[in-house]
Amino acid sequence: MSEVNSEDGTAIAFERIGDGAPLIVVGGACCDRAVMRPLAESLSRRFSVINYDRRGRGASGDTQPYAVEREIEDLQALLAAAGGTAAVYGHSSGAGLVLHAAAQGLPIPKIILHEPPFEPDDEEMRQASAEAAENIRKLLSEGRRSDAFEAHMTGTGLPEEMVAQMRGEPWWTSLEANAHTLPYDYAIMDAAAEPAVIAAAVTVPALVLSGGASPDWMIEGCRRIAGALPHGRLEVMEGQEHAVPPEILTPVLTAFLED
Repeated sequence: MSEVNSEDGTAIAFERIGDGAPLIVVGGACCDRAVMRPLAESLSRRFSVINYDRRGRGASGDTQPYAVEREIEDLQALLAAAGGTAAVYGHSSGAGLVLHAAAQGLPIPKIILHEPPFEPDDEEMRQASAEAAENIRKLLSEGRRSDAFEAHMTGTGLPEEMVAQMRGEPWWTSLEANAHTLPYDYAIMDAAAEPAVIAAAVTVPALVLSGGASPDWMIEGCRRIAGALPHGRLEVMEGQEHAVPPEILTPVLTAFLED
């Protein structure tokens, strides 16, 4: 494990895997580098992959108060560690973070946005999301980390009985451990209230990925972002949902990055 200091002094832990062109992998809500490692290892056959713990997760620090700008500075520090520039892949809210960073002109030659959860222009859905975020903050303030993570999962549209079954999965504990950072992910997505405006400021080639079996609102949101990116395109992976196995995802990423 290595560390780099962000602009505010926060230590950001990362691992570098493989040889080739540099690529930074950015996980979504509650995901740390352990969760992202299977994908990073798969990509390391062709790239030098930087897989890191976002602030507040794993071995990284968590200087307060939180701001989306601090996470963009974390990426800037990692880009410096990568040699000054690197392509960046982001999944879910991690893709939202990548969009912010690219729009601010960080030295990123290509970006991949994998199902950023941008909501449709629907007031009822926005209100429901705001209420869900407030409920999660309340549960975390009461020390109910597991309940907060469960509320987040059901808020994504998963049936309660399915989420209850997930509690017994081996990965549940590792994600639950990072549930205190959920407000960070909601802040990232809230900061993109007008994602098309942010996307229009991105000048580099961009691939937007969506799963064909994902909810219609997710696919449509990805379609809107791809259309707003000056050099963006959408690719729908038929039969896939929000989480895609590395053996399916890696060839798609490689084809875009090496084109």
